[in-house]
Amino acid sequence: MPTHHYTYASMSIETTLEKFDKAGLTDEQVVLSRNEHGANILTPPKRASLWALYIDKYRDPIIQILIVAAAVSLIFSFINGEFLETLGIFLAIILATTIGFYFERDAARKFDVLTTLGEEQLVKVRRNGDTTTVARKDVVVGDLIVIEVGDEIPADAMLLQSADLQIDESTLTGEPIINKHASPNVHEEEATYPTNMVLRSTMVMNGSGLARVVAVGDGTEIGKVARKATELTAVKTPLNQQLDRLAKLISKVGFSVAITAFSVFLVHDILTNELWQSNNYIGMAEVVLHYFMMAVTLLVMAVPEGLPMAVTLSLALNMRRMLKSNNLVRKLHACETMGAVTVICTDKTGTLTENKMQVAEMRVLTPDTPLTNAIALNSTANLETKNGATTGIGSPTEVALLLWLQANNHNYRELRKTECMENQLPFSTERKYMATIARVNGERLLFIKGAPETVMALCQLTDEERTTNNHLLRGYQNKAMRTLAFAYKPLNNNEGKGFSEPNLMQGFTLQALAAISDPIRKDVPTAVKECLNAGIEVKIVTGDTAATAIEIARQIGIWQKETPLEAQITGPDFAELSDDTAYERVKVLRVMSRARPTDKQRLVNLLQQRGEVVAVTGDGTNDAPALNHAHVGLSLGSGTNVAKEASDMTLLDDSFGSIERAVMWGRSLYNNIRRFLFFQLVVNLTALLLVLGGAIIGTQMPLTVTQILWVNLIMDTFAAMALASLPPTREVMSERPRKQSEPIISPSMAKGIMFCGLVFFAMLFAMLIYFRNERGGNVDTHQLTIFFTTFVMLQFWNLFNAKTLNSHHSTFRRLYADRGLLLVLLLIVAGQWLIVTFGGRMFRTVPLSLAEWGCIIGATSVVMWAGEVWRWFKPKPQSQPSV
Repeated sequence: MPTHHYTYASMSIETTLEKFDKAGLTDEQVVLSRNEHGANILTPPKRASLWALYIDKYRDPIIQILIVAAAVSLIFSFINGEFLETLGIFLAIILATTIGFYFERDAARKFDVLTTLGEEQLVKVRRNGDTTTVARKDVVVGDLIVIEVGDEIPADAMLLQSADLQIDESTLTGEPIINKHASPNVHEEEATYPTNMVLRSTMVMNGSGLARVVAVGDGTEIGKVARKATELTAVKTPLNQQLDRLAKLISKVGFSVAITAFSVFLVHDILTNELWQSNNYIGMAEVVLHYFMMAVTLLVMAVPEGLPMAVTLSLALNMRRMLKSNNLVRKLHACETMGAVTVICTDKTGTLTENKMQVAEMRVLTPDTPLTNAIALNSTANLETKNGATTGIGSPTEVALLLWLQANNHNYRELRKTECMENQLPFSTERKYMATIARVNGERLLFIKGAPETVMALCQLTDEERTTNNHLLRGYQNKAMRTLAFAYKPLNNNEGKGFSEPNLMQGFTLQALAAISDPIRKDVPTAVKECLNAGIEVKIVTGDTAATAIEIARQIGIWQKETPLEAQITGPDFAELSDDTAYERVKVLRVMSRARPTDKQRLVNLLQQRGEVVAVTGDGTNDAPALNHAHVGLSLGSGTNVAKEASDMTLLDDSFGSIERAVMWGRSLYNNIRRFLFFQLVVNLTALLLVLGGAIIGTQMPLTVTQILWVNLIMDTFAAMALASLPPTREVMSERPRKQSEPIISPSMAKGIMFCGLVFFAMLFAMLIYFRNERGGNVDTHQLTIFFTTFVMLQFWNLFNAKTLNSHHSTFRRLYADRGLLLVLLLIVAGQWLIVTFGGRMFRTVPLSLAEWGCIIGATSVVMWAGEVWRWFKPKPQSQPSV
């Protein structure tokens, strides 16, 4: 996002010529307006019907090949009068597509939570004579909406008042910044829409205003624009793309093996089988079908078509679960990227502190000045009382000041009503102050409040006064308090027409210094320690003073006595450094104080140049560039909508503890997908080798198409459901962050897949040869049933090993908490028993005795016990030292 530079020349508070009541609508008028004009909700784009989405599952190339195979098999079924196996293939196809369809729809429903939460976004309105907040969907025609920097306009509205108002209309016109005016006499020549209109979904980049809603929902301009909304499930994350490439590679190998096997075996049969010298064309066709079915079986086993669904399911579950831990994922890649984060650049206020600000001390330096007027008028915050509790609307710092006024028996509302505000300059992190021109008791006054060093530089003070004030401020800052200064100056009628007037912003009288306390969140030191142990650096980037920032850093555990002074720098000093010097400095940097948005963005860029994966928190409009540039931008729930739109994830409770949980979720998500991949590829490799091996030694196909479709259902759908639903573990927070460039299948994982696949193949192939020799070259259905059940139970027990991939704990640890896994294990055993007992000719099975079941389950469980022994003796990793 480009950084915009705004001008503030000669734009006073403008008012429409139309008379209006600032009280806003009453509750009765709101109900009438909603009944007449409807709710403020955009009708979602028409989605494809469920039936069309289900049919779409049959467009999968593998499913289409299976349908062709089933159709050919059906023809021969009519010739031979044997329909059961063909019926089994059709049932398996219907079951696989239906279950896949169900889980994809379930995932889509989980993603819809974002749209719902967007409509619940709070908007400031005037109702019943007070400023209050309502959900965006509850805004009605006639409402008076209060507009401030960083807000997203909730509905189309006509301006009644405006001050330095600049709107980003790029969502509608492509124009980034448009000046807006309440005065009907001012026109912007290049404006697409009327200058006194603000439109839904546009962003307030500067200034403030009051506007009356004229259109809601589909009646707004953006509601009329024909645009097709893209469902979030269609977004491809880097992990998706990595897995897609892997799936395509495996698919190419599978197709190559299947086509080669079909050609080799068919040619061999033609050269050695006398059938091909006869006129038995039906027999020849049956042989071709046999080898075609073998090729299809190979293909079905080789292609990991469950991978996309596993990822979608994992992301959907993660989004819902992360929402419960106060992380609203706005962009899917954030789910996985948080697991790779190596540096977190965090704000102080609200993220590390409770954001429950209160004035600890107000030191009045010049008595008999209009300090109460300065606090009440030079502010955009409001207080709201509901159910006996008073809450603030607006900046937490300004809310604390209004509460101080209230506690000292001053009514800020009355002060605002009796005095006349002429002009206002909003606070910005570049200027570090806010200014307001108002008439107080008939006299024109200019009030400013902001960072003490900035405000004091504009005041007339003696050296002794500056020294005394700085000593007082250091005392506050060493207690981690936020400090503010208040100043004012009288103006004559010719001054203050615009804030850019020369000499206007000097010669002030310093009124007071305020110390505002905001205690550290109780969970933050522990969460920071977890991040440090996980190999993640934590850096504080704040607009507060160096003393305050270092004290906070000390309290949360990232600043010790031995920490070098180079680990701290101010924003202006950082801006002075050359790129080469700054590149080296960011390595040791832990605290940046008095940081401006450009400093934060430069810090992010330099860290990325060093190969770090950076997460950044931000709450203001000017934080948007840094949020955009970071690998993961984390906006605060209390922040501006501009910041939220630029971010990848929103911390609903603003807490650093939520960031630490997001890292744990991200790492666990990546681990769960790798576990599914390990499990699936072991099954693929084993089955591929078995079908080839069985064809080579000339037995019947060891696994039929219907049996393989059942195995496919286990490894694609059930395993995806089981492993994707595994809860996160704190164990991942003792590992170093993974590199984004490293392949998802690590060398050790590849060795594990090859080892397990080859061992399973060797065991099953030896069983096949034993059965074949026992029966004089033939294998009967009973033996093939034992073989099939053994194959499935080997994968059943290997699911326990997949669950603990990259873990040093026993597979039984917290097994009771893995309800999804336990349900899937039950489904596999129950499904296998039903198929073996009642499958008959459809699945080429016969019932097994209880003793045979016990023998198979007991013998195959060695897979899990061997894994347990391996995990017991595997060297434990050393925990990472704190940074």
